[in-house]
Amino acid sequence: MDALLIGLGNPGPEYALHRHNVGFMALERIASRYGFGAAKSRFRGLTAEGRIGTSKVLGLKPLTYMNRSGDAVAEALQFYKLPPDRVIVLYDEIDLAPGKLKVKKGGGAAGHNGIRSIDAAIGPDFWRVRIGVGHPGNKELVQGYVLHGFAKADRDWLDPLLDAIADEMDAMIDGKSELFMTRVAARLAPAKPPGEKTVKTSKEAN
Repeated sequence: MDALLIGLGNPGPEYALHRHNVGFMALERIASRYGFGAAKSRFRGLTAEGRIGTSKVLGLKPLTYMNRSGDAVAEALQFYKLPPDRVIVLYDEIDLAPGKLKVKKGGGAAGHNGIRSIDAAIGPDFWRVRIGVGHPGNKELVQGYVLHGFAKADRDWLDPLLDAIADEMDAMIDGKSELFMTRVAARLAPAKPPGEKTVKTSKEAN
């Protein structure tokens, strides 16, 4: 196995479409895009194997509930004897605007219980794909916000974002995080109307 791709969320149909489960949604889209095999119960979660580019990848959805996600990740990592930097975790980020995406290796948990659990289990040196879901505007409202379904209007940005993450994941698996972010951003950029020309400012023209 060359890499572990982890989607974070809570198990059970009642949580399936919650903002907190966008990591599950992203991993499901990736598994579908690359034709991963049938799901199996392993490592305290659901796993599926497949190839992304030339890399053999294990997709894992921990079924331990969010705050024990690290238990499942640690078991899989120990089994395959991979270093933490071959772990890529997809999860919701309230400090990013809806539809925005950022990637980093290491860093703090920023209040995310799933990331905090993984930090404690394997250390901080794994890759984090942070999927923006927006902030309710008040700290006291955060738990209810993330444990609530996406609004119907959210599908306008959510589906294209999940498709872009899936389609460009080969760059991320290859360790090219900047290229991955650039490609995702390019896919999501609004198309210019036909015939529209870019007008240079005087500073740009000189």
